[in-house]
Amino acid sequence: MENKDGVQNEDILQEDLNDTAKPNPNAVQMPTMAELLDEIGKVQDQADALKDKYLRQAAEFENFKRRTVREKIDTIQMASRDTMAALIPVLDDFDRASKNEQFTEGVNLVYQKLLNAVTSKGLKAVETNPGDDFDPEFHEAITQIPAGEALFGKVVVTIEKGYTLNEKLIRHAKVVVGN
Repeated sequence: MENKDGVQNEDILQEDLNDTAKPNPNAVQMPTMAELLDEIGKVQDQADALKDKYLRQAAEFENFKRRTVREKIDTIQMASRDTMAALIPVLDDFDRASKNEQFTEGVNLVYQKLLNAVTSKGLKAVETNPGDDFDPEFHEAITQIPAGEALFGKVVVTIEKGYTLNEKLIRHAKVVVGN
């Protein structure tokens, strides 16, 4: 059987079959299921890495905020350190003068008022008594004297009080230690 152009139908069918068997260079190849699963795994790994990075940065930022707040509080608490350190010798003079019998009641009231003011701002005297163990964290040894076995390495006399400001040492207690 022939069509109008003189070509047989069988020839046309054979050409159609040959055309479908040849790969089309313009056709998009569909990836296989294994390739798709592999690509999904890679994307999931990238997403996990980015999520981990985000969580770490968020935690680091929270730590930064906490540290900044803590430093700000420390700065505010320690802002008066220099002033308090300048007032400590005045307190020492008042302590020495109060041991004098001529220390009047009026001066004693002024001393108590000053002591209350600096105490309310966080200044505290370090308690050091004879017989306490010498602690270099809180004491400064001025000298050593022979004091026997009982007072070896212990405070014999406190020369000057030590002070803390808001629980931080700002002056060591000056002491005499037994040896």
